[in-house]
Order: sequence, then C-alpha cells, then structure tokens
Amino acid sequence: MENIKIFACKSAENFTKEICDCLGLPMGKISSMKFKNDNNFVQILETVREQDVYIVQTTQPPVNERVMELLITIDAVKRASARKINVVLPYFIYSRSDKKDQPRVPVTAKLMAQLIEAAGADRVITCDLHNPAIQAYFSINCDRLSAQNLLQAYFSEKKLKDMVIVATDAGSSKKAYKYSEYFGCPIALIDKRRDGNDDRAIATTVIGEVKDKQAVIFDDEVDTAGSMIETAQILEKFGAKEIYAGCTHGVLSGPAIERIKNSAIKELVVTNTIPLPEEKKLDKITVLSIAPLFAEAIRRINEAKPLGDLFKIY
Repeated sequence: MENIKIFACKSAENFTKEICDCLGLPMGKISSMKFKNDNNFVQILETVREQDVYIVQTTQPPVNERVMELLITIDAVKRASARKINVVLPYFIYSRSDKKDQPRVPVTAKLMAQLIEAAGADRVITCDLHNPAIQAYFSINCDRLSAQNLLQAYFSEKKLKDMVIVATDAGSSKKAYKYSEYFGCPIALIDKRRDGNDDRAIATTVIGEVKDKQAVIFDDEVDTAGSMIETAQILEKFGAKEIYAGCTHGVLSGPAIERIKNSAIKELVVTNTIPLPEEKKLDKITVLSIAPLFAEAIRRINEAKPLGDLFKIY
C-alpha cells in the first residue's frame, strides 16, 4: 500500500488501531484539544502532502462534538494538501433523520452529507445505513458496507436448531427474508396494530410458527431497545424456546441496557461501529469487530480494486 495515512478522531482511536493493525500501518499522528472558550482545535502532526488520507470518526456521545471534530479534522487535512480525503464513518451521523415525514422538520442526514462534502471530503465509507437512499445525498462517492455476513457467520457457528428469523414489523421483512434464505429456515413476522388514536404501533400477534423454536431477530440498529424488547415479549408469549438478537449498530441509549438485562433475550450481538463503554457491557451482549471489513475496504480503494465482492468474503 502506497501514499496512505490513517488518522483517528478522539473517540475512534481503538477502532482505528484495529484497522491499522489489519493493514500493517501505523496510526497517523494527530493532536486535538479544546480551548477555554470551548472551541475545538486539531493539528496534524505529520506531513500528508499528496497522500490518500483516511479520517475515522465514531458517534460516541456527545454526537454534536464528534461532528465538529470531524469537520475540523477534514479542513486541517485539506489545508495540508492531502491528495484525497476519505471519511470513515462506521455509523453515519444523524442517519435516522433521513426524510421530511412531519411538517417543518429538517432532513439532518442530508445536512450531514452536505457539511462533510463542503469541508473537503472526497469519499465516505460507512456501514448499514438506516436508509440506503442516504448514499444519494452525496455528490462524492459513498461506499456502504454491511455487517450482514459477519452476523451470519457468528450465528452459523452457534449451530442453532429449529431456527426461525423474526421480522419486527412489515418494514423489516425484506431483511429478515435475506437472513432466512442464508440459514435455510422459516421466517415469522410480528403483526403490529394502532391502539385507538395513539400513533404508537403495538405488537399483537405473530404471523408464522415460533413455538419451541430458537428465534433470532435481526435489525440495523438497537437504540432504546423498545421495539426489540416488545418483539421478545410477544415471542416469549407465543412459546419461543430461546430468543437471540443481532444488529449492526448498538446505539443502546436511555433505558436500553436495563431493558435488555431484564428481557427474555438470551444474547444480543452487535458490532463495534459504536464504542460500547464499560458501564453498558452485559454478559448477554456480544460485540463483534467489524474493523477488518473496513480495513479491507481501505486496502481495495488504495489499490484501485473493486469493493463488490467484499460481501462474499465477510
């Protein structure tokens, strides 16, 4: 690999180190601080002139702090005459604000794309977007990796018997169907209905057979875990023998950890696209590293090789 340097924003140091270890490269030297007036400051401590630079950033809270840190780092690298600036965002910032579904609301995911592009980025590499259409918010290249094969490999090793893949609602049935094809097992769907004038959908029944089966719920992300726990409760009610869950992004905000701890879910499997702090670690939460997938993507981009068959490898 030639003319390449990889830098970590402050909260992404562990993830970046994994990437660099996979590639056999040292981490780029960078310094960041905050002035007494609360302004951020970033300095690149080595030359990047005519280099392909990769800037890795996570969305560990506070999220808005991470946004500014990323934009300032991009600007610093741009002004240091980097040849290309590639932004690595394992979890895309504000990805759930992806459409105007209420009056007078922003489409913040589009705004993030515009800000990253305006700061000087030439490419964005991310993973399992909440809405794949977010790729089209960019005029620059946006590569969307997936943790699907990583999760499939993990659950294949568990050799679950009488497995059934569960879709938490009709919207997630397409993803559940892809997993069921891989495992060669049936699919079940949670039927959700509106309760009177309440906008909140409530799970009422299961379409498909889950009794005495090992049910696995797959999703892109788990935030407060409300939907996942509700799904687990109805699966338990309908006689599922064991309940597992897998997702790419373990946001796990608010009451999520307490809900998972007290739930019927035997194991929740997430990747490390978002760092899991010590206070959120549970015995029933398993974290898989997706850093090798990003490392391979970076290798292929640097060597001008296609990314498409990565989905077959991982």
